[in-house]
Amino acid sequence: MTTAPDTTAPRRPAVPRRGAAPPRRRRPNAAALGAFALLTAPLLIGLGIFKYVAIGWSFLLSLSDARGTIELGHWVGLDNYRTLLADRAFRDSLGQILLFTLFIVPATFAASLGLALLVHRVRRGRALLRTAFLIPAAVSYVAGALLWKMCLFNSLPAGIANTVGGWFGAEPTAWLQTTSPPLYWVALVTLRLWLQVGFYMVLFLAGLQAVPRDVHEAAALDGASGLRLLRTITLPMLRNTSVAVLMLQFIAAFQAFDEFYNLFNSGQSGLGSAPVRTPLMHLYSTAMSDQNYGLGSAGAFLLTALIVGVTLLQGRITGFGRADG
Repeated sequence: MTTAPDTTAPRRPAVPRRGAAPPRRRRPNAAALGAFALLTAPLLIGLGIFKYVAIGWSFLLSLSDARGTIELGHWVGLDNYRTLLADRAFRDSLGQILLFTLFIVPATFAASLGLALLVHRVRRGRALLRTAFLIPAAVSYVAGALLWKMCLFNSLPAGIANTVGGWFGAEPTAWLQTTSPPLYWVALVTLRLWLQVGFYMVLFLAGLQAVPRDVHEAAALDGASGLRLLRTITLPMLRNTSVAVLMLQFIAAFQAFDEFYNLFNSGQSGLGSAPVRTPLMHLYSTAMSDQNYGLGSAGAFLLTALIVGVTLLQGRITGFGRADG
């Protein structure tokens, strides 16, 4: 009696015989390529003109004496960069934004991580809480700054901050004016926290949901709980998320402009009376008010170099992008 051949064994791929003609390549579909080019051409042309050409033109402006015009004219080399670095107002703005960054980044990181841990422990209503905390992230910085300026931290006794302070016997305060102590930092920090904490909380929540539940259960069986569980299990598992959040926060802090400009700009007094000037505020005043586009472009590239340098340094220290060994 003959047995059927075994068909369950894996078959080896067919090896082409020596001297056989190579398989024919499929010709590209001309109609499909034409449709693809037609659909993507407007996007690519707009991206090239309004982004890459604009960046290149701005760099050329930073090397020329462009006052009141964006035409390339008298080349001055690196003189704009030297002038800007020698400008005390620009150096002061760098110091102020560094001070703001050193405070707002740890505060935002701790608040967003704490909220994420609390929301992650909630069994019912997690989606509602996540949405409620995320809503401020959809508010524009301009609208948030005007809300803080006209309602919360205005100089009127009816302002919310002065009203709450009056309950404890405090006198009405001009929060956004140059005072001692500098109370305007309270408005700046609380505004930035309100606008950003919800967004970073969602990132931490995504990282927490990716942590296997059995890892926490095994650690709990070994006696780990509370801060020990957070320090030995949760935070190491959130390493990549934490590094990404820190990097985004550093970049956002150095690019701060909208809330500072709208909190301190009264429309008529301009930015000269602002107690805090960020680098972007200084460059805006230089390029728009003074119409020195060469100096403003040089400042933009200096600030970009600073952000890239800090980002690369942070990635080097934290090992961002490196595979875990």
